[in-house]
Amino acid sequence: MDLRSENIQRILSKYKFHDVAVEELQKIYRIYPEMMPSAGTYTFSDNTQKDLLKLIGNVPVNYGGRPYNIPIQLWLMDSFPFTPPICLLRPTSNMVIREGKHVDKEGRLHLPGLHNWDYPKSTVVGLLTEMISKFEEDPPLSSKTTVDNKDPHELLAFVSNLQINDGERTHDQQNIKVSVIGGGDLGMSSVMSILSKCKVDKLVFIDVAESSTKGGSTDLEIFSLPKVEVSKNLSASAGSRVVVVTANSWSSEQSYASVVQNNVDMYRGIIPTVAQLSPNAVMLIASQPVDIMSHVAWRQSCLPPTHVIGAGCNLDSERLSHILDINLNTHKPAWVIGELSDNKVAVMSKTGHSSNVQPEIAAGSSSTKPLLDRAFAMMNRGQRSWSVGLSIADITNSILTNKMKTHSVSTLAQGWGGIGAEVFLSLPCIMGTNGSMRLAGVSLGQEEDSKLRESVTSLSNLISQLRI
Repeated sequence: MDLRSENIQRILSKYKFHDVAVEELQKIYRIYPEMMPSAGTYTFSDNTQKDLLKLIGNVPVNYGGRPYNIPIQLWLMDSFPFTPPICLLRPTSNMVIREGKHVDKEGRLHLPGLHNWDYPKSTVVGLLTEMISKFEEDPPLSSKTTVDNKDPHELLAFVSNLQINDGERTHDQQNIKVSVIGGGDLGMSSVMSILSKCKVDKLVFIDVAESSTKGGSTDLEIFSLPKVEVSKNLSASAGSRVVVVTANSWSSEQSYASVVQNNVDMYRGIIPTVAQLSPNAVMLIASQPVDIMSHVAWRQSCLPPTHVIGAGCNLDSERLSHILDINLNTHKPAWVIGELSDNKVAVMSKTGHSSNVQPEIAAGSSSTKPLLDRAFAMMNRGQRSWSVGLSIADITNSILTNKMKTHSVSTLAQGWGGIGAEVFLSLPCIMGTNGSMRLAGVSLGQEEDSKLRESVTSLSNLISQLRI
């Protein structure tokens, strides 16, 4: 976040907690880079005025299966981040405010997170996440042409010019390109599964020399599969809609941190280049450990967190849902969340498979836990290459077709369910052409919450040891 302008520096110098405020602003920018700072004068209800910083931007929401941007502004008090921001809608001339539970007629937002503000537990990142969730339940703006009936299905009918990455990625259906980076069994399984599952115009397979999981490219060249291009040059991935990274660089290092560092070092030669070649792509990470490497890829790529995900617990989630549906007759989606380790836990949806409403995670209860535990015990825990390849293809298909299916993928978990640390964990996310959108957090059972917190601590400790 660029805070170097003279006006911003002048105002920021008067903030009581200057260093903490700057640190929080940088965190906001990393997760919501579209929120831009500017200087301004805020007029309070008693007509007094104060020069303050404000953040102006759009928050992405999904309503009725379509993505929209809601324009907002956040005024940061001079005691920020220990006091909450003043949050306002920023409607254009074609928009009208829809007064509701969390929005007054002036466009000021009244959210639980603002009323219960308690820094450092409360952050602007968490507030924006809550805002998105509330806006998706009850859109705060509509077109002026629908002001009489305020039909939310007419929400921002003119908003096509504001839609995230509209045009090139969502409407260019003539060149659907996917790249898989990294050879070996998993790379080959991903290629074959994507060819079988997805409609692509070109699939590029790049066998990275630095990866210890090499192989398969020669056979693909020999048998010359339709739509497959084999390359050893990252430039062949340019213009991809999805980039799958399966490369690993294993070594004989003694410590686990050293082994992971080798992967991080290899990524440094891959991820920034790939992100520059395909700046609108969704990056799907399958390297191990997947939660750490997804985090590393996000940091190195400088892409929005919605565009960098890991395969995570998607395979286990699909298996769990299948068992619950076929063997236990529940007919509700379920997801495995958390770290891809023994600490992962299961959660269930409130609604059934056939429901047209956006899925919600059911809060932990004594009625669902025995059912989930039973299904978990029945589940095959193996992660063979061909199984993971099928899972990767399923996620890829949801992105390419804008399916808006909920997958448990490794994503930035900060702000979800009270998680304050910058870590990647598998969480239920709706996947489409614009990347991932997390489902709202819920209260988990004591055992499940403890496992999640343990993973957060473990992952935070490991990421702090790495030279990213």
